[in-house]
Amino acid sequence: MPPSQPSRVFRLFPSMTDAAFMMPLVFLFCGMQGARTLLGDGDTGWHLRTGEWILAHGRVPTSDIFSFTRSGQPWFAWEWLWDVLFGWLHLHAGMAAVVLASSLVLALTFALLFRLARRTSDALVALALTLVAAAGSAGHWLARPHLLSMLFTVIFYSILEGSSGACGVSRRLWLLPPLMVLWTNLHGGFFVGILLIGAYAAGQFAVLLRVTGGEERRLALRRGRGYLLTAAACGAATLVNPYGYRLHIHIFQYLADGFYRGNVMEFQSLNFQTGQARYFEILLVLGAAAAFARLRQGRIEWPLLFAVWAHLALYSARNVEIFVLLAAVPAAEMVSDGLQRAPAARLAAWLRRALASLAGFTREWNSLDGGPRWYAASVAAMLALAALVYAPQPPPAWRAAYDPKTFPVAAAGELEKAGLYGGVFTEDLWGGYLIYREYPRGRVFIDGRSDFYGAEFAGRYIKAMGAQAGWERYLTRYGVETVLLPPDAPLAGALKQSSAWHLVYDDGVAQIFRSARAMPLPLWQAAADPSHGQSQSAGVALKDKQL
Repeated sequence: MPPSQPSRVFRLFPSMTDAAFMMPLVFLFCGMQGARTLLGDGDTGWHLRTGEWILAHGRVPTSDIFSFTRSGQPWFAWEWLWDVLFGWLHLHAGMAAVVLASSLVLALTFALLFRLARRTSDALVALALTLVAAAGSAGHWLARPHLLSMLFTVIFYSILEGSSGACGVSRRLWLLPPLMVLWTNLHGGFFVGILLIGAYAAGQFAVLLRVTGGEERRLALRRGRGYLLTAAACGAATLVNPYGYRLHIHIFQYLADGFYRGNVMEFQSLNFQTGQARYFEILLVLGAAAAFARLRQGRIEWPLLFAVWAHLALYSARNVEIFVLLAAVPAAEMVSDGLQRAPAARLAAWLRRALASLAGFTREWNSLDGGPRWYAASVAAMLALAALVYAPQPPPAWRAAYDPKTFPVAAAGELEKAGLYGGVFTEDLWGGYLIYREYPRGRVFIDGRSDFYGAEFAGRYIKAMGAQAGWERYLTRYGVETVLLPPDAPLAGALKQSSAWHLVYDDGVAQIFRSARAMPLPLWQAAADPSHGQSQSAGVALKDKQL
């Protein structure tokens, strides 16, 4: 058989790029809770309603449209383009389309990451490190705009790592400024792209400190100037947004406020007792080793990126997914290089044989992964996923709806039957869900837009949720007559002890309290989960059937 025939045959089979594409889908829908994981944050709700509002009004909102506590106050809908795209999908194809599109973004992110790592490493090693990166970022897999920052990070990284043209500058750098316009209007993480370009510029100028040859110095200067010009063009591109330079001021003030770093979970450090942490630790170690190896070679880009993003990832959990995406590529290159050098190293004979066998095995996989592909397996995977999420009775992991064990689905239904759609005090996670469910009929007390509500408002809200002194005055100040809380919320315990409030509904997931001064609500009293130890308080208005 001619040597060329096997490659043609193998192209008919799924490639390792297909495996990288399908890997996050398997993680998400088989190892995690699938659609319920993606919809595990109430913020998805207000993002979708924002997009629908923009589509209906033909403009981006500049003031609040969702709350009754800060109605009409200035608001930066800084992720408006994601809101429009996914709001349009939701309007025309339902929440299943939101789940599908978010899954596709994840799959594309890791398929492209594999292709990038594959440039400088063995295919099997690249796939393994892509798997580690996927597992290390899985804690933030939510149907929210930040997923597109993950995708754009890999796209920028791929372009910056691309081959150079005759002038010594990547031929594709011109793509970055228009991509930056998109990124800026999709998610506030656009600054990641500029930091990436800056690291590559610094890497070129660092050559001037150690190289004496005239031609190499001139080439480094040309490359450095090319990166700097690209960074400047991308910086200018970030001004193409509905708010202009005011967006940058707003984001800076938000990120610089110490209140959020101490009180918003995703701004705090990673919990190293979680499963996600072990994969982060693997890439932290391998990334550090790769930074040391490249520094010895005089390649400073990754050492700079490692110093910045390792610090940021250790400082704040929201930066972990960016770090693992960046670290996977140099880590894969270092591991592949080590496997190739291992047979000649001064090691025990049995270890050299084992490593030589492993190196040969990876080379075989390299040949299987070569050649052009149709990626039919990836297309088939997305079609199968679409069939499952749109099935009349999908399995729980494929059901594109908010989890009734996490969100007050039943309780909100009872409030609707009682004719109450807004004016309810609840936690911020549930506020986004209530916007999704009740807007425009009702308004919420608070939701996940922490940058909008501000540190002062959020601080008082946190004190009230913790049942600290003055919570009664706080609720009275905003005319709150109905409170919707999880049973384990400290404020729920305080309300049960107060004669001024009655527990009128408890289904084990959510409790509804009604002020004694307000008109009773005709609610159906659900049976509480015995594990919560809840009991019906006096004065509850019961109905013998649902209204």
